[in-house]
Amino acid sequence: MLWRQVLDAFDLLDSPHADGVRVERAMRDAGISDVAVSTLSGERGTPDAIRALIPGTRGKASGGIAPTLGIIGRLGGIGARPARIGFVSDGDGALVAIACALKLGLMAREDDCLDGDVIVATHICPRAPVRPHQPVPFMGAPVDGIQLNQHDVDPAMDAILSVDATKGNRIINVRGFAISPTVKQGYILRVSEDLLEVMQRVTGRAPVVFAISTQDITPYGNDLFHLNSILQPSVATSAPVVGVALTTEVAVAGSATGASHPDDIESAARFCVEIAKEYGARACRFYDDVEFERLRSRYGDMSHLQTLGTTV
Repeated sequence: MLWRQVLDAFDLLDSPHADGVRVERAMRDAGISDVAVSTLSGERGTPDAIRALIPGTRGKASGGIAPTLGIIGRLGGIGARPARIGFVSDGDGALVAIACALKLGLMAREDDCLDGDVIVATHICPRAPVRPHQPVPFMGAPVDGIQLNQHDVDPAMDAILSVDATKGNRIINVRGFAISPTVKQGYILRVSEDLLEVMQRVTGRAPVVFAISTQDITPYGNDLFHLNSILQPSVATSAPVVGVALTTEVAVAGSATGASHPDDIESAARFCVEIAKEYGARACRFYDDVEFERLRSRYGDMSHLQTLGTTV
């Protein structure tokens, strides 16, 4: 279980003084030596971006060939100060990602090492803007999506779990977490059976999949409606990306405080850790590579959907 890590991560983030230095210190205390913090600069804020590498026994960082999993915490901000006091619902992605890193670091310190490397990335911003969105307001990112992707998406990631609070909609009507179909190079592929298997094992319930549209896998900034930013990492990589959405039965604003559910966050974090165990050991596939190549050979390259496209 990850209860201790979730609570420790929440204590780090639920503060107007939350920053990358605090999170880095906690990660190093958990046994992670490869942690980097940088400050991003945008018109709406200067968040701290943090990235941690937890090496596997046969991972690429040590010269091995086991695949690398990326766990990305997507969000606008963990707080909306001064408009709101406290940790906002939008921060759930960062909370899950940091809890995963703390758990994986402690596991490695206790010699429970995974086969493959895991890279965890997110950003820390306790003063992010609120922006209009239907049916409820969203948190705006302090920097643009290109900057976030440049930091979050590492070329070493062979597959990515993108974790984001996805509560401000009427598409998903279940409290807990849900996963998306796999997205790769402009294609929305079938849902991974391996991920569904892990999900039902972790939750003890039937797995939940949320619907996505073509618009959702295109970059922000193209004047199209997006469910939220959960699949934005897919526009910056050729690796398969699956969204892990923290969900609710009713629409909840990203700027709402008191709206993070610890049991749901722990379940989502535990799911990510279980996927990390199996993916590095090649016991879990995000997509069928043979079918993907057949799809591309029949219908062509769809990577233009990873760009802003043409203007009319």
